[in-house]
Amino acid sequence: MVRLSLSRPVLALAAAAALLAAASGAQAHAHLVSATPAANAAVAAPKSLSLTFSEKLEPKFSGIDLMTADGKSVALKSSVAAKDHKTLTGALAAPLAPGSYMVMWHVVSADGHRMKGDFSFTVR
Repeated sequence: MVRLSLSRPVLALAAAAALLAAASGAQAHAHLVSATPAANAAVAAPKSLSLTFSEKLEPKFSGIDLMTADGKSVALKSSVAAKDHKTLTGALAAPLAPGSYMVMWHVVSADGHRMKGDFSFTVR
């Protein structure tokens, strides 16, 4: 009987540890923390895009695509900032005309997790 009483707390502790390990692993994904222009913002024509993530990124596997509301691709050169490795920037080849734009991003964090997302903004 004593062994059974001791094994229940040990099993409960092991289960709790496994849950905590799984939860901390999910937090390792690179989540979008901020963007300039911000999602759903109405702004003057930006000269570049800047997306900051919660984790360091792998430059070779991370990038930004920009499209107009009618689905046309906008020329953009994206790169990961060497200073913090968490910021993805997109330099625009030409000023953006007034209208709606869709930003689509894809990143791979330093630990190999892949994430992607999108948001829109409007140029006044």
